[in-house]
Parts: sequence; C-alpha cells; structure tokens
Amino acid sequence: MKTSSILGFTFAAVLLLASCGNKEENTSEQIEESENPADALQALADKAKEMGKREAVDPIDFRKLKELMPENLIGLKRTEATGEKSGAMGFTVSTAQARYQGDNNASLKIEIVDTGGIAGVSTMALATWSMAEIDKETTDGYEKTTQLEGYKAFEKYNNASKSGEINVLVADRYVVNVEGDNVSVDQLKEALKDIDLTELAGLK
Repeated sequence: MKTSSILGFTFAAVLLLASCGNKEENTSEQIEESENPADALQALADKAKEMGKREAVDPIDFRKLKELMPENLIGLKRTEATGEKSGAMGFTVSTAQARYQGDNNASLKIEIVDTGGIAGVSTMALATWSMAEIDKETTDGYEKTTQLEGYKAFEKYNNASKSGEINVLVADRYVVNVEGDNVSVDQLKEALKDIDLTELAGLK
C-alpha cells in the first residue's frame, strides 16, 4: 500500500474517532457478533476510539526495515528495495518495500510499515481485519484471518490466477504485507517465514 493511501486511511479513521459517541467499549468478539450493521459500525468506532488513546512514538528509520528483507526469497531475486518516512497533519509512518522476480513470471512484493507515529489509529486504518474473524471461500479461492508465526494474520488467495497476499500485524504497530503472483500460498507463507518477525517486533 502506498504511503499516500496509508495516510488517507489514517485521516479517515481520525474522522471516525471524532464522530463516535461515548458508548461503552466493545471487544472484537462483540463487534463481529453484532447482527445490526449500525451497531457493528458503532462498535468498530468505539474500539478504534479505545485504540486511539495509545501514545504515538517516533517511527523507526525505514533503513532498518529494509535490512529485514533478504536478497532472495523462495528462489526469487530481489530487484528493487525502497523506503521512506513521511507524514502530514502530525501523523508519521515509515515504510520499506522490496520486489522479487523469478522464473515463470513469479513475483513477490514485500512491504513493512511502522505505524508508531499514528499509534492505535493505525490498526483501524491498515489492519481492520485484526479486530474481526473472517472465513470465506469462493469458487476461485478464499480469504480468512488466522495466526502465523504467532501473530494475527489475514490470508487471501486466488487459485485461478495463482495470486494472493498475507498481511500480519506485529507488536500492534508493524504491518507486514506479502503479495505474490504466479506463486502458491505455501510459497507466500515461506516468504513470510524468511522475514524475521521476532526481530521486527523488538525494533525500537
């Protein structure tokens, strides 16, 4: 996700927080169990407001995030590595990206975002799935929330196009996105394993 999109989602979350009332706080289980769409939206807003109370910290240098991306992943060679630290209206994020290319048009895109500068609002903006339980199957594929490497994650895969993504929330501030084309879901998971999430969680 481009940084401009990240900040856009963040501003939307801030507006949502500002408009929500002072209702009693709800858990993620209450959010997903609500049968009334309006109640579910309010519950999500209340949860976001609760997370918004977390104190923001200065995002880490994006160069440290780039160091977590190896030169080769699942036999694909890294062809590009970029990073930036940017912000607006007092919100700051650090982002690192890497692209990988291999035989048979296989490709990967890895993105690590440090949302420390926007604190709990970032979870609402970038990882809404982390507050829900998703389990959906279609003719071509599936999408679901799960646990990977000990962290809450979201998987989405299309069997027809052999493309998919895995998103992981680490230490409630880092969002790791692994996207791939012409690769299997097992390869996506293997690529994620080659990124040291334990080291990422310990970065300050």
